[in-house]
Amino acid sequence: MSELKVMVCDDQPGMRLVLRKLIEKAEGFRLVGEAESGEACLELFAELRPEIVFMDVEMPGINGVECARRIQDIDPKTALIFATAHEGYMGEAFELYAFDYLLKPFKAERVLATLNRLRELLRRPAQEEPVKPAPAIPRKKKRMLLRNKEGVSMVDMEDIILVQRENRATVLYTQQASYQTGDTLAEIEARLDPELFFRSHKSYIINLSYIDSITPYGRWTYVVKFKGIRQDALVTHEKYEQLEEMFG
Repeated sequence: MSELKVMVCDDQPGMRLVLRKLIEKAEGFRLVGEAESGEACLELFAELRPEIVFMDVEMPGINGVECARRIQDIDPKTALIFATAHEGYMGEAFELYAFDYLLKPFKAERVLATLNRLRELLRRPAQEEPVKPAPAIPRKKKRMLLRNKEGVSMVDMEDIILVQRENRATVLYTQQASYQTGDTLAEIEARLDPELFFRSHKSYIINLSYIDSITPYGRWTYVVKFKGIRQDALVTHEKYEQLEEMFG
């Protein structure tokens, strides 16, 4: 099984050294890069595409919170672990749905516990099971026009299972294909049937008819899996509570 790629972004060499040693100690992880500024962090992330990023908040140039926002627009599944001496940023980390928030000075056991939990979540063998057939949905034949670099695509709205931000673009997934568009998530959301689609996260819109399961992920987030596709999505704690009210 391949190791999970980890990146550390912190302007303090001593803290980078501490995290480097802990990552080397943890089983199943590989440190692929270190950055000492916000700009360097974003450049390295685009090049290395790690699954996990340890992020300080106060760094030269772009701060850690803004770095995290830009990283999520590239890959919202990236596990962001804030490691900072400042408790006051916890609210913003909550809004970004960070996987964890470590206050310096932290104990080694605390970091290792977070890494172990991440390994279990990210390496969970859910994909070994066959994808369940998508449910039959009555067709209203309402079609959506999507603008893209090649021109336009037409897709039946009821076929859309998932809409997400990915590589700074918006991607729509059906059971048969995926479609990329320059429209924002908000623009797509405004055109979708609100009785069928649900904004589960700032980076995801999900089709309620295709939900297969919802499981915890991180401190403030859940993962939703679908019938018909292997992609999954994130659900915030607040949105999860709304789903419980809707289906309870």
